[in-house]
Amino acid sequence: MAALEIEGDTTLVSPVRKQRRVGALFVCAVGWIVLIALAAIFANLLPIASPTDMDLLGKRALPSARHLLGNDQLGRDELSRLIYGGRISLTVGLLAPVIGVTIGGTFGMLAGYFRGRLETLAIGGVDVLLAFPPLVFALALTTYLGQSAFNITLVIGILSIPAFTRVSRAVTLSLSEREFVTAARALGATHARILIRELLPNVALPLLAFFLLGVAVTIVVEGALSFLGLGVPPPAPSWGSMIGEGRESLEIAPWLAFLPAGFMFLTVLAFNVVGDTLRALTDPRPGAL
Repeated sequence: MAALEIEGDTTLVSPVRKQRRVGALFVCAVGWIVLIALAAIFANLLPIASPTDMDLLGKRALPSARHLLGNDQLGRDELSRLIYGGRISLTVGLLAPVIGVTIGGTFGMLAGYFRGRLETLAIGGVDVLLAFPPLVFALALTTYLGQSAFNITLVIGILSIPAFTRVSRAVTLSLSEREFVTAARALGATHARILIRELLPNVALPLLAFFLLGVAVTIVVEGALSFLGLGVPPPAPSWGSMIGEGRESLEIAPWLAFLPAGFMFLTVLAFNVVGDTLRALTDPRPGAL
């Protein structure tokens, strides 16, 4: 321990920096994400019924040994549809932000590093995209392009570009004048080497944290589009479409709407927790977590 005396008071300052640790909530969030992801990936191998097989005599049946979470309004197994619906929601939720982080992250880094006209052009393009109401823009493009997982992913990915551009540009601006970048320039490093070897590793961590938050938002947006009937066309299940179908049976079978809503809530919460924790862990400020 090193003693530091200020105005007669003695304060002990430890030279060892306190390590940041993750809590039980983070572990639970990661566990839920892994569980949902594995169930969606290996859905075909699980001992569950087909999500499209109908049993008209078992409509809105209560949970049983054969159907652990009961049946929906058409007699389809609810657990099976939740698992296969998670496949759609996670696929769109993960791939759409990839479009945003790839295009937006690249534009943001170039704008923050080179500045000048390139920065004006990039920020102008971002402002143009932000000028459109996101939900109206998504509804219009989805209606025009057609209902499919690919089109929904493309539309949401385009809408996510401005956010990733701004995050990438802000981080690059704060790093472009740091000592390690100045030293690389003094040693004669090219712009491409500085961007790839010096800036990209430092920009990637904040973008990763924001990417996970973007996944949570994308799952909600996909669910909203499916709820409005503009998601993946039936009979393919989606959490949003299952909520929309279940609202017709709220009085007699409320679980048909609450179960997919609960799965979506827990998944979005898990991605938010993981994203916030990673953001805090990569924040250089002391006590950020």
